[in-house]
Amino acid sequence: MHGKVTITDAGQVRIHNYASPGDGLLANTQLIETPTRIIAVDAQFVLAYADEAVAYAQTLGKPIDRLIISHSHPDHYHGAARFGAPVHALQETIEEIVAAGDETDLPTGTPIPCEGVTPTVVITPGIEIIDGIPFEFVQVTGGEIHTSLVVKLPDQGVLLAADLAYNHVHLWLRDRDFDGWQANIDRLAAEREYNVIIPGHGAPTGPSIWADLTDYINAGRETLGDDGDAYKKEITERFPDYQGASLIDIANAFMFGPKS
Repeated sequence: MHGKVTITDAGQVRIHNYASPGDGLLANTQLIETPTRIIAVDAQFVLAYADEAVAYAQTLGKPIDRLIISHSHPDHYHGAARFGAPVHALQETIEEIVAAGDETDLPTGTPIPCEGVTPTVVITPGIEIIDGIPFEFVQVTGGEIHTSLVVKLPDQGVLLAADLAYNHVHLWLRDRDFDGWQANIDRLAAEREYNVIIPGHGAPTGPSIWADLTDYINAGRETLGDDGDAYKKEITERFPDYQGASLIDIANAFMFGPKS
């Protein structure tokens, strides 16, 4: 296996976090194992890593009930068809994926087909009981992207923060929404009943992640100007142990244009 699986045991629920290697942008797929089924969250960017996540899920001996897409960045939905399950998302996320249509990710040249990956089941924010387990679906605005989904398991004290949280991985700051991101960090940090935080990129962690993210947001606010190379040099020097410098390169290509 090229990716890495980290297991969080939370009583009736076990969360198997599949993390792709660097060339998969360190994206996470969460496989939430309930008593009789698997609820998958996010689908990987590189199809081979989506296949790895599915192959691992099959070793658990339970069917994949559904795939939930947290937001409309392709590193979270590109592999959706590989899961062989109904694809669920917020209405706004579905509309954004449809609006993108068949496209090519310009920085990497990877084709991103719309067929087979567009969610067909609308998630309504609120609490849904799945296999006897309360899932709370929360629609969040601002930060990395305009609309994203946070999944909470209140009985287990587990919060799946999607791309509102990265753990020692460089943030995607293309939208420069520092205030929106910080507001969401502050809101989630105040929910002290959640002692396991599972990010969209990087390993599962605890509430200390919110202070780390605040430091990074403040650094990004100070250093992200109109020179992508200067920004990358500054931010990687400030956070030398962070992975995912390729995320900075891709975001810079969108913000400043590809290098000649």
